[in-house]
Amino acid sequence: MAVYTHFGSMDELRRAIRREGFARLSEHLTGVPVSDDPVADLTMLGRAYWMNVVENPNLYRAMFMDGPTGLDEAGVGLETFDVLVDTVQRCIDAGRFDPGEALSRAIQVWGLIHGLVTLSLAQLLTAEDAMASLRNGANNLFLAFGDSPDDPDR
Repeated sequence: MAVYTHFGSMDELRRAIRREGFARLSEHLTGVPVSDDPVADLTMLGRAYWMNVVENPNLYRAMFMDGPTGLDEAGVGLETFDVLVDTVQRCIDAGRFDPGEALSRAIQVWGLIHGLVTLSLAQLLTAEDAMASLRNGANNLFLAFGDSPDDPDR
């Protein structure tokens, strides 16, 4: 009864949980300082995403596995993805990545980390194996996007 008194319905409770999850993700992402190396910043965004999931696994499930409760909620959290797109664009603008579409590349980066995080949460990969795959996959993506292979462990 307390849920209905405070939130009005189970859907409203779910909406509040998703909004809280995206607010926490946003805090992690905006906590990454902007440096002169946009590829390093992109890497640190991945780390911030990972740490948010480690600290908030149930919110992550509510954010991405349960999905929105209605069309009015479909855009919740998009600003967190915009941070990723903007950082990929910085990589392109700095000449670290070849010219191309930042949105498409950001989706690839997001898909990589999101998939590995999900596999780890489902206990289909250990956290160590998921992190190793993330490191290797990110290096491969960054090289495919045009970054220099001179120092792949940067």
